[in-house]
Amino acid sequence: MSSTRRTGGALFSKLLIANRGEIACRVIKTAQRMGIPTVAIFSDADRYALHVRMADEAVHVGPAPANESYIVIDNVLRAIRETGADAVHPGYGFLSENPKFAAALEKEGVAFIGPPKGAIEAMGDKITSKKLADEAGVSTVPGHMGLIEDADEAVRIASEIGYPVMIKASAGGGGKGMRIAWDDEEAREGFQSSKNEAANSFGDDRIFIEKFVTQPRHIEIQVLADQHGNTIYLGERECSIQRRNQKVIEEAPSPFLDAATRKAMGEQACALAQAVGYTSAGTVEFIVDGDRNFYFLEMNTRLQVEHPVTELITGVDLVEQMIRVAAGEPLGFTQDDVKLTGWAIESRVYAEDPYRGFLPSIGRLIRYRPPAERSAGPLQVSGKWLPLPDGSEAPAGDTAVRNDTGVFEGGEISMYYDPMIAKLCTWAEDRDGALEAMRLALDRFEMEGIGHNLPFLAAVMDHPKFVAGEMTTAFIAEEYEGGFSGVALSDDALARIAASAAAMHRVEEIRRTRISGRMGNHERKIGTDWVVDIDGRTWNLVTDADRDGATVRFEDGTERRVASDWRPGEPLARLQVDGAPLVLKVEPITGGYRLRTRGAMLDVHVWSPRQARLAALMPVREEADTSKLLLCPMPGLVVKLAVAEGDDVEVGQNLCTVEAMKMENILRAERKGKVTRIRAAAGDSLAVDDVIMEFE
Repeated sequence: MSSTRRTGGALFSKLLIANRGEIACRVIKTAQRMGIPTVAIFSDADRYALHVRMADEAVHVGPAPANESYIVIDNVLRAIRETGADAVHPGYGFLSENPKFAAALEKEGVAFIGPPKGAIEAMGDKITSKKLADEAGVSTVPGHMGLIEDADEAVRIASEIGYPVMIKASAGGGGKGMRIAWDDEEAREGFQSSKNEAANSFGDDRIFIEKFVTQPRHIEIQVLADQHGNTIYLGERECSIQRRNQKVIEEAPSPFLDAATRKAMGEQACALAQAVGYTSAGTVEFIVDGDRNFYFLEMNTRLQVEHPVTELITGVDLVEQMIRVAAGEPLGFTQDDVKLTGWAIESRVYAEDPYRGFLPSIGRLIRYRPPAERSAGPLQVSGKWLPLPDGSEAPAGDTAVRNDTGVFEGGEISMYYDPMIAKLCTWAEDRDGALEAMRLALDRFEMEGIGHNLPFLAAVMDHPKFVAGEMTTAFIAEEYEGGFSGVALSDDALARIAASAAAMHRVEEIRRTRISGRMGNHERKIGTDWVVDIDGRTWNLVTDADRDGATVRFEDGTERRVASDWRPGEPLARLQVDGAPLVLKVEPITGGYRLRTRGAMLDVHVWSPRQARLAALMPVREEADTSKLLLCPMPGLVVKLAVAEGDDVEVGQNLCTVEAMKMENILRAERKGKVTRIRAAAGDSLAVDDVIMEFE
């Protein structure tokens, strides 16, 4: 299982990655570590993308939309011929589960780093895979496995199955082309949206419907098979934290499974893979109920987005194994060699604004500073630490941090592709340790210029149900039913932040004094009494500073010891408060700071007692009234207007559809009213808060 093992001669002379973003970068890192030259492909929008900069060669394949570039088979084949690549890794999404692409590569004499075409056809298609699983005696979710022609048929079938139902793209994945319908109207709308998204994302608009099982857990088994009849499973991943059927947080192993259930699921997954002649890495997905009964959901015949957590607990580089299997090598280890060590958690960092209903965000990354990576987990056979995917020897320790990304500071986040920016992973010896490592890593992740979900991810890490491992796929819908509006920190947490702000302000006052020219004995000119206001709540504090930090005394006599090397102007403050770490993202505002930590965003003012008295007399600024406007909640393209000027609308009525980052978003009326003016048309590209229509 050593990640550096080679067997005589070169595996491939050149590897083309038929993908983009973080997964292209991920594959390039392992290929380069193995000594295999790499080729990137790129669209107009990705000309300066990170994966293009990392690869040894790069070939342009078309305009920005994926259906005009990345998923056009002829364009990819042209890139293969131009560069002489003899192997292709498809990543996930795009052409990764397209049997026509695999067949085209076979005809060209180019190795496909994935399963055989027949296995893709059998298991990559969601309808076919369910039929095969059912024939093999595998328990499956009730549903209609035939293709559905139109919305009327979708409504009829959904009614027969019984609501709620899941409408799914046959060639789908990653949450694209999936909708839950609770009634006829939602079934009709969901069918058309799923069909459109499937066509745009996969070039295949076939749709099927199955019963939606409420309160399930989503647990999947990673399988690995070679061309010599060897098939093993590498444990499971829990993927229950999902939003709109798209995974947000994954972990390995699952906090819910026991050893017996894991073994049964693993063996069933291997049997299913063997039945279709599967080779390479693949994932068998199950839904599991509260009694640990599991039901086959689908098989993804590709590398999964969340594969890093499996690598972290097993020490197996899955990309390397895929390459070796495609080259005809047998697996170098058996099922008995696979040991699960420690715990790993993955947080998907998305370009979406949790404060605006998780709507996509685009723009320039004016600041992008992920937390420092640490070595990525222990190898089980060799006893060594698995290097980061690029082969670097980051220091090993009790915890590990890994960040798979495809962006860089100064780069653009485009509206044309999936909004995922990075996959932040942590590993520790147990789940509590991995959780705490993730909390600190999220706090240290600096990103500015776009909306992002870092605050939401941080909030989940502290949520009691998640901490206890008591979650289902309905977790986000149930626990954040009204959307995400930030985190209300405990009194103790706020007191720690207040003490920190007072200590930070004192450092800033020293700097101001020095800059003003009053260099002599400057510390005597700085006050010790401060009033700290955090969103309307105040503390009267006294700071007693020394060379190593400051002791901050509260009115009740309690004290907090604050130590830090923070300097004014730095956007990240790493502090120790009473010996415990506290990480604050710092943005200066008038009279204080905007501080972000653990999912909370706080406006913190630090005043002298006199300034505090004057501040209390200032009037509160009123917010503008936008209740009679429908504003575009994210940058996107108007696909369809569902109303006209003069129409009366009811609460919840469909007003228009806006597409952004391959997802269709239906905007609905929040109150009764009459449309007085429509200011946008189908085909218009809109920015955030552009007015779409006005109401009476």
